Amino acid sequence: MSSGTAATTRQWTTWGPVVAALVLGAAWGRELPGLVVGLIALCLVAAVLSAVHHAEVIAHRVGEPFGSLVLAVAVTVIEVGLIVTLMAGGGEKTSAYARDTVFAAVMITCNGIVGLSLLVGALRNRVAVFNAEGSGGALATVCTLATLTLVLPTFTTSHSGPEFSGVQLAFAAVASLLLYGVFVGVQTVRHRDYFLPVPRPGQESADEHADPPGNRETWTSVALLLLALVAVVGNAKLISPTIEDGVESAGLPNAVVGVVIALMVLLPETLAAVRAARRDRMQTSLNLAYGSAIASIGLTIPSIALASIWLSGPLVLGLGPLHLVLLALTGVVSALTVVPGRATLLQGGVHLAIFAAFVFMSFSP
Repeated sequence: MSSGTAATTRQWTTWGPVVAALVLGAAWGRELPGLVVGLIALCLVAAVLSAVHHAEVIAHRVGEPFGSLVLAVAVTVIEVGLIVTLMAGGGEKTSAYARDTVFAAVMITCNGIVGLSLLVGALRNRVAVFNAEGSGGALATVCTLATLTLVLPTFTTSHSGPEFSGVQLAFAAVASLLLYGVFVGVQTVRHRDYFLPVPRPGQESADEHADPPGNRETWTSVALLLLALVAVVGNAKLISPTIEDGVESAGLPNAVVGVVIALMVLLPETLAAVRAARRDRMQTSLNLAYGSAIASIGLTIPSIALASIWLSGPLVLGLGPLHLVLLALTGVVSALTVVPGRATLLQGGVHLAIFAAFVFMSFSP
Protein backbone atom coordinates (compact mmCIF):
# COMPACT_ATOMS: atom_id res chain seq x y z
CA MET A 1 0.00 0.00 0.00
CA SER A 2 1.41 3.38 -1.00
CA SER A 3 1.97 6.08 1.61
CA GLY A 4 -0.74 8.26 0.03
CA THR A 5 -3.31 5.47 0.09
CA ALA A 6 -2.37 4.58 3.67
CA ALA A 7 -2.79 8.21 4.76
CA THR A 8 -6.20 8.40 3.08
CA THR A 9 -7.27 5.18 4.77
CA ARG A 10 -6.16 6.46 8.18
CA GLN A 11 -8.07 9.68 7.61
CA TRP A 12 -11.46 8.22 6.78
CA THR A 13 -11.19 5.36 9.28
CA THR A 14 -10.51 7.97 11.97
CA TRP A 15 -13.42 10.26 11.12
CA GLY A 16 -15.84 7.50 10.06
CA PRO A 17 -16.56 6.20 13.59
CA VAL A 18 -16.72 9.74 14.98
CA VAL A 19 -19.29 10.87 12.40
CA ALA A 20 -21.29 7.67 12.84
CA ALA A 21 -21.34 8.16 16.62
CA LEU A 22 -22.41 11.82 16.24
CA VAL A 23 -25.23 10.82 13.91
CA LEU A 24 -26.22 8.13 16.41
CA GLY A 25 -26.36 10.67 19.25
CA ALA A 26 -28.33 13.19 17.19
CA ALA A 27 -30.88 10.66 15.96
CA TRP A 28 -31.38 8.66 19.18
CA GLY A 29 -34.95 8.77 20.46
CA ARG A 30 -36.33 10.70 17.47
CA GLU A 31 -38.78 9.91 14.70
CA LEU A 32 -36.67 9.26 11.62
CA PRO A 33 -37.79 10.07 8.06
CA GLY A 34 -36.65 7.90 5.17
CA LEU A 35 -33.80 10.20 4.14
CA VAL A 36 -32.31 10.14 7.65
CA VAL A 37 -32.59 6.34 7.77
CA GLY A 38 -30.61 6.22 4.53
CA LEU A 39 -27.94 8.49 6.04
CA ILE A 40 -27.74 6.26 9.12
CA ALA A 41 -27.32 3.22 6.89
CA LEU A 42 -24.36 4.90 5.16
CA CYS A 43 -22.82 5.73 8.55
CA LEU A 44 -23.36 2.11 9.55
CA VAL A 45 -21.36 0.91 6.54
CA ALA A 46 -18.56 3.42 7.27
CA ALA A 47 -18.43 2.27 10.90
CA VAL A 48 -18.23 -1.39 9.84
CA LEU A 49 -15.34 -0.75 7.46
CA SER A 50 -13.55 1.37 10.07
CA ALA A 51 -13.98 -1.38 12.68
CA VAL A 52 -12.35 -3.91 10.37
CA HIS A 53 -9.38 -1.58 9.75
CA HIS A 54 -8.74 -0.87 13.43
CA ALA A 55 -9.20 -4.53 14.37
CA GLU A 56 -6.47 -5.40 11.86
CA VAL A 57 -4.18 -2.74 13.35
CA ILE A 58 -4.68 -4.22 16.82
CA ALA A 59 -4.25 -7.76 15.50
CA HIS A 60 -0.94 -6.80 13.90
CA ARG A 61 0.23 -5.38 17.21
CA VAL A 62 -0.82 -8.22 19.54
CA GLY A 63 -0.58 -11.10 17.03
CA GLU A 64 -2.80 -14.10 16.60
CA PRO A 65 -4.99 -15.40 18.09
CA PHE A 66 -5.39 -12.32 20.30
CA GLY A 67 -6.34 -10.15 17.33
CA SER A 68 -9.28 -12.36 16.38
CA LEU A 69 -10.36 -12.51 20.01
CA VAL A 70 -10.40 -8.71 20.33
CA LEU A 71 -12.89 -8.23 17.49
CA ALA A 72 -15.08 -11.20 18.41
CA VAL A 73 -15.43 -10.21 22.07
CA ALA A 74 -15.87 -6.49 21.37
CA VAL A 75 -18.69 -7.08 18.90
CA THR A 76 -20.38 -9.64 21.14
CA VAL A 77 -20.31 -7.48 24.25
CA ILE A 78 -22.03 -4.64 22.43
CA GLU A 79 -24.40 -7.10 20.75
CA VAL A 80 -25.46 -8.29 24.21
CA GLY A 81 -26.27 -4.70 25.14
CA LEU A 82 -28.42 -4.38 22.04
CA ILE A 83 -30.36 -7.57 22.80
CA VAL A 84 -31.00 -6.55 26.42
CA THR A 85 -32.10 -3.07 25.33
CA LEU A 86 -34.57 -4.39 22.76
CA MET A 87 -35.95 -7.02 25.15
CA ALA A 88 -36.39 -4.46 27.91
CA GLY A 89 -38.54 -2.20 25.75
CA GLY A 90 -40.21 -4.66 23.39
CA GLY A 91 -42.58 -6.57 25.64
CA GLU A 92 -43.64 -10.18 25.10
CA LYS A 93 -43.09 -10.05 21.33
CA THR A 94 -39.33 -10.01 22.01
CA SER A 95 -39.38 -13.14 24.19
CA ALA A 96 -37.59 -15.15 21.46
CA TYR A 97 -35.28 -12.33 20.38
CA ALA A 98 -32.22 -13.67 22.22
CA ARG A 99 -32.74 -17.14 20.74
CA ASP A 100 -33.26 -15.85 17.20
CA THR A 101 -30.22 -13.57 17.36
CA VAL A 102 -27.88 -16.16 18.88
CA PHE A 103 -28.98 -18.87 16.45
CA ALA A 104 -28.63 -16.46 13.53
CA ALA A 105 -25.12 -15.61 14.75
CA VAL A 106 -24.20 -19.31 14.85
CA MET A 107 -25.49 -19.93 11.33
CA ILE A 108 -23.88 -16.77 9.94
CA THR A 109 -20.48 -17.52 11.46
CA CYS A 110 -20.31 -21.31 11.03
CA ASN A 111 -21.76 -21.36 7.51
CA GLY A 112 -21.73 -17.87 6.03
CA ILE A 113 -18.33 -16.63 7.21
CA VAL A 114 -16.67 -20.06 7.09
CA GLY A 115 -18.10 -20.83 3.65
CA LEU A 116 -17.15 -17.48 2.17
CA SER A 117 -13.64 -17.64 3.66
CA LEU A 118 -13.08 -21.18 2.35
CA LEU A 119 -14.31 -20.11 -1.07
CA VAL A 120 -11.95 -17.14 -1.20
CA GLY A 121 -9.02 -19.15 0.16
CA ALA A 122 -9.57 -22.06 -2.24
CA LEU A 123 -9.90 -19.74 -5.23
CA ARG A 124 -6.56 -18.19 -4.29
CA ASN A 125 -4.58 -21.37 -3.55
CA ARG A 126 -6.79 -24.25 -4.80
CA VAL A 127 -6.66 -25.75 -1.28
CA ALA A 128 -7.29 -23.80 1.94
CA VAL A 129 -5.02 -24.99 4.77
CA PHE A 130 -5.69 -24.52 8.47
CA ASN A 131 -4.95 -26.11 11.85
CA ALA A 132 -7.31 -29.01 12.49
CA GLU A 133 -6.55 -29.16 16.23
CA GLY A 134 -7.50 -25.56 16.94
CA SER A 135 -10.46 -25.43 14.55
CA GLY A 136 -11.76 -28.77 15.77
CA GLY A 137 -11.63 -27.69 19.41
CA ALA A 138 -13.39 -24.43 18.59
CA LEU A 139 -16.10 -26.25 16.64
CA ALA A 140 -16.64 -28.72 19.50
CA THR A 141 -17.09 -25.75 21.85
CA VAL A 142 -19.64 -24.15 19.50
CA CYS A 143 -21.65 -27.39 19.23
CA THR A 144 -21.63 -27.94 22.99
CA LEU A 145 -22.69 -24.40 23.80
CA ALA A 146 -25.42 -24.45 21.16
CA THR A 147 -26.78 -27.73 22.50
CA LEU A 148 -26.74 -26.60 26.13
CA THR A 149 -28.51 -23.31 25.45
CA LEU A 150 -30.63 -23.72 22.30
CA VAL A 151 -31.44 -27.45 22.04
CA LEU A 152 -32.02 -28.61 25.62
CA PRO A 153 -34.81 -26.07 26.35
CA THR A 154 -36.90 -27.70 23.61
CA PHE A 155 -36.86 -31.04 25.43
CA THR A 156 -36.91 -30.12 29.14
CA THR A 157 -40.13 -30.78 31.05
CA SER A 158 -39.76 -28.58 34.13
CA HIS A 159 -41.33 -25.62 32.32
CA SER A 160 -44.08 -25.45 29.73
CA GLY A 161 -42.90 -24.48 26.28
CA PRO A 162 -39.33 -24.25 24.95
CA GLU A 163 -38.06 -22.50 28.07
CA PHE A 164 -35.69 -23.26 30.93
CA SER A 165 -36.79 -23.16 34.53
CA GLY A 166 -34.94 -20.71 36.73
CA VAL A 167 -32.48 -23.33 38.01
CA GLN A 168 -31.90 -24.74 34.53
CA LEU A 169 -31.25 -21.27 33.12
CA ALA A 170 -28.74 -20.58 35.89
CA PHE A 171 -26.94 -23.86 35.15
CA ALA A 172 -26.81 -23.15 31.40
CA ALA A 173 -25.52 -19.64 32.06
CA VAL A 174 -22.75 -20.73 34.42
CA ALA A 175 -21.75 -23.68 32.22
CA SER A 176 -21.61 -21.43 29.13
CA LEU A 177 -19.48 -18.83 30.87
CA LEU A 178 -17.06 -21.41 32.28
CA LEU A 179 -16.73 -23.18 28.95
CA TYR A 180 -16.07 -19.87 27.22
CA GLY A 181 -13.38 -19.07 29.79
CA VAL A 182 -11.71 -22.47 29.26
CA PHE A 183 -11.72 -21.95 25.49
CA VAL A 184 -10.12 -18.50 25.78
CA GLY A 185 -7.44 -19.89 28.09
CA VAL A 186 -6.62 -22.71 25.69
CA GLN A 187 -6.67 -20.40 22.67
CA THR A 188 -4.45 -17.69 24.10
CA VAL A 189 -2.16 -19.49 26.56
CA ARG A 190 -1.95 -23.25 26.83
CA HIS A 191 -2.31 -24.22 23.14
CA ARG A 192 -1.91 -20.92 21.37
CA ASP A 193 0.03 -22.57 18.52
CA TYR A 194 -3.10 -24.51 17.54
CA PHE A 195 -4.73 -21.23 16.53
CA LEU A 196 -1.89 -19.70 14.52
CA PRO A 197 -2.01 -19.57 10.69
CA VAL A 198 -0.39 -22.54 8.99
CA PRO A 199 2.60 -21.36 6.89
CA ARG A 200 3.07 -22.78 3.43
CA PRO A 201 6.57 -23.97 2.44
CA GLY A 202 8.62 -21.12 1.02
CA GLN A 203 5.86 -18.56 1.57
CA GLU A 204 5.89 -15.73 4.11
CA SER A 205 3.10 -13.38 5.04
CA ALA A 206 3.45 -9.73 4.16
CA ASP A 207 2.60 -8.96 7.78
CA GLU A 208 5.89 -10.52 8.86
CA HIS A 209 7.81 -7.81 7.00
CA ALA A 210 5.71 -4.86 8.16
CA ASP A 211 6.66 -3.02 11.33
CA PRO A 212 3.97 -3.37 14.04
CA PRO A 213 2.16 -0.18 15.01
CA GLY A 214 3.40 1.81 17.98
CA ASN A 215 1.68 2.12 21.34
CA ARG A 216 -0.01 5.40 20.45
CA GLU A 217 -1.40 4.08 17.16
CA THR A 218 -2.54 0.86 18.83
CA TRP A 219 -4.41 2.57 21.65
CA THR A 220 -5.96 5.01 19.18
CA SER A 221 -7.20 2.04 17.17
CA VAL A 222 -8.58 0.42 20.34
CA ALA A 223 -10.59 3.55 21.14
CA LEU A 224 -11.79 3.98 17.56
CA LEU A 225 -12.68 0.27 17.31
CA LEU A 226 -14.89 0.50 20.39
CA LEU A 227 -16.46 3.71 19.09
CA ALA A 228 -17.06 2.12 15.69
CA LEU A 229 -18.68 -0.96 17.24
CA VAL A 230 -20.95 1.17 19.41
CA ALA A 231 -21.93 3.08 16.26
CA VAL A 232 -22.56 -0.18 14.36
CA VAL A 233 -24.87 -1.64 16.98
CA GLY A 234 -26.52 1.68 17.87
CA ASN A 235 -27.24 2.60 14.27
CA ALA A 236 -28.48 -0.94 13.63
CA LYS A 237 -30.94 -0.40 16.48
CA LEU A 238 -32.03 2.94 15.01
CA ILE A 239 -32.90 1.41 11.65
CA SER A 240 -34.42 -1.73 13.19
CA PRO A 241 -37.93 -0.14 13.47
CA THR A 242 -37.81 0.47 9.71
CA ILE A 243 -36.80 -3.16 9.23
CA GLU A 244 -39.56 -4.31 11.59
CA ASP A 245 -42.16 -2.26 9.71
CA GLY A 246 -40.95 -3.68 6.41
CA VAL A 247 -41.04 -7.23 7.76
CA GLU A 248 -44.52 -6.74 9.19
CA SER A 249 -45.91 -5.13 6.04
CA ALA A 250 -44.47 -7.97 3.93
CA GLY A 251 -46.07 -10.58 6.19
CA LEU A 252 -42.71 -12.16 7.07
CA PRO A 253 -41.92 -13.98 10.35
CA ASN A 254 -40.75 -11.79 13.24
CA ALA A 255 -37.51 -13.83 13.43
CA VAL A 256 -36.40 -12.14 10.20
CA VAL A 257 -35.68 -8.97 12.18
CA GLY A 258 -33.13 -10.82 14.32
CA VAL A 259 -31.52 -12.32 11.21
CA VAL A 260 -31.16 -8.97 9.47
CA ILE A 261 -29.73 -7.24 12.54
CA ALA A 262 -27.32 -10.13 13.18
CA LEU A 263 -26.12 -9.85 9.59
CA MET A 264 -25.39 -6.15 10.07
CA VAL A 265 -23.70 -6.58 13.46
CA LEU A 266 -21.48 -9.40 12.15
CA LEU A 267 -20.31 -7.47 9.10
CA PRO A 268 -16.97 -6.51 10.75
CA GLU A 269 -16.09 -10.17 11.38
CA THR A 270 -17.21 -11.15 7.88
CA LEU A 271 -15.05 -8.57 6.14
CA ALA A 272 -12.06 -9.24 8.41
CA ALA A 273 -12.35 -13.01 7.80
CA VAL A 274 -12.52 -12.59 4.02
CA ARG A 275 -9.50 -10.28 4.05
CA ALA A 276 -7.56 -12.84 6.06
CA ALA A 277 -8.54 -15.60 3.61
CA ARG A 278 -7.31 -13.47 0.70
CA ARG A 279 -3.94 -13.24 2.47
CA ASP A 280 -3.83 -17.03 2.87
CA ARG A 281 -4.42 -16.80 6.62
CA MET A 282 -7.29 -19.25 6.77
CA GLN A 283 -6.77 -20.05 10.43
CA THR A 284 -7.38 -16.39 11.27
CA SER A 285 -10.65 -16.56 9.32
CA LEU A 286 -11.76 -19.64 11.25
CA ASN A 287 -10.66 -18.06 14.53
CA LEU A 288 -12.93 -15.11 13.76
CA ALA A 289 -15.86 -17.30 12.71
CA TYR A 290 -15.85 -19.88 15.49
CA GLY A 291 -14.63 -17.38 18.08
CA SER A 292 -17.56 -15.10 17.30
CA ALA A 293 -20.00 -18.00 17.60
CA ILE A 294 -18.52 -19.06 20.94
CA ALA A 295 -18.54 -15.51 22.28
CA SER A 296 -22.08 -14.94 21.02
CA ILE A 297 -23.38 -17.87 23.05
CA GLY A 298 -20.94 -17.87 25.95
CA LEU A 299 -21.46 -14.19 26.76
CA THR A 300 -25.03 -13.60 25.59
CA ILE A 301 -26.80 -16.39 27.47
CA PRO A 302 -25.27 -15.56 30.90
CA SER A 303 -26.05 -11.86 30.33
CA ILE A 304 -29.64 -12.58 29.32
CA ALA A 305 -30.01 -14.95 32.28
CA LEU A 306 -28.88 -12.17 34.61
CA ALA A 307 -31.11 -9.61 32.88
CA SER A 308 -34.12 -11.92 33.12
CA ILE A 309 -34.22 -11.13 36.84
CA TRP A 310 -35.77 -7.74 36.03
CA LEU A 311 -37.04 -8.34 32.48
CA SER A 312 -40.75 -9.13 32.32
CA GLY A 313 -42.21 -11.85 30.15
CA PRO A 314 -40.99 -15.33 29.15
CA LEU A 315 -37.53 -16.13 27.83
CA VAL A 316 -37.86 -18.55 24.91
CA LEU A 317 -34.56 -20.26 24.07
CA GLY A 318 -35.52 -23.63 22.56
CA LEU A 319 -35.27 -24.07 18.79
CA GLY A 320 -38.05 -25.46 16.66
CA PRO A 321 -37.75 -28.62 14.49
CA LEU A 322 -36.64 -26.73 11.36
CA HIS A 323 -33.79 -24.94 13.10
CA LEU A 324 -32.78 -28.09 14.98
CA VAL A 325 -32.28 -29.84 11.64
CA LEU A 326 -30.19 -26.95 10.30
CA LEU A 327 -28.07 -26.89 13.48
CA ALA A 328 -27.46 -30.65 13.32
CA LEU A 329 -26.53 -30.43 9.64
CA THR A 330 -24.15 -27.57 10.39
CA GLY A 331 -22.42 -29.58 13.12
CA VAL A 332 -21.93 -32.67 10.95
CA VAL A 333 -20.74 -30.78 7.86
CA SER A 334 -18.45 -28.53 9.92
CA ALA A 335 -16.80 -31.56 11.53
CA LEU A 336 -16.16 -33.11 8.12
CA THR A 337 -14.68 -29.79 6.99
CA VAL A 338 -12.24 -29.14 9.85
CA VAL A 339 -10.99 -32.66 10.62
CA PRO A 340 -8.70 -32.97 7.53
CA GLY A 341 -7.19 -29.51 8.05
CA ARG A 342 -7.63 -28.83 4.33
CA ALA A 343 -10.62 -27.71 2.29
CA THR A 344 -11.49 -27.00 -1.33
CA LEU A 345 -14.16 -25.05 -3.17
CA LEU A 346 -16.59 -27.89 -2.48
CA GLN A 347 -16.52 -27.42 1.29
CA GLY A 348 -17.00 -23.68 0.89
CA GLY A 349 -19.94 -24.25 -1.44
CA VAL A 350 -21.58 -26.72 0.94
CA HIS A 351 -21.41 -24.30 3.86
CA LEU A 352 -22.78 -21.47 1.74
CA ALA A 353 -25.63 -23.74 0.60
CA ILE A 354 -26.58 -24.40 4.24
CA PHE A 355 -26.37 -20.67 4.96
CA ALA A 356 -28.59 -19.92 1.96
CA ALA A 357 -31.10 -22.50 3.22
CA PHE A 358 -31.12 -20.84 6.64
CA VAL A 359 -31.75 -17.38 5.16
CA PHE A 360 -34.43 -18.69 2.79
CA MET A 361 -36.22 -20.66 5.50
CA SER A 362 -36.10 -17.64 7.80
CA PHE A 363 -38.13 -15.71 5.22
CA SER A 364 -40.28 -18.66 4.20
CA PRO A 365 -40.43 -21.20 7.07
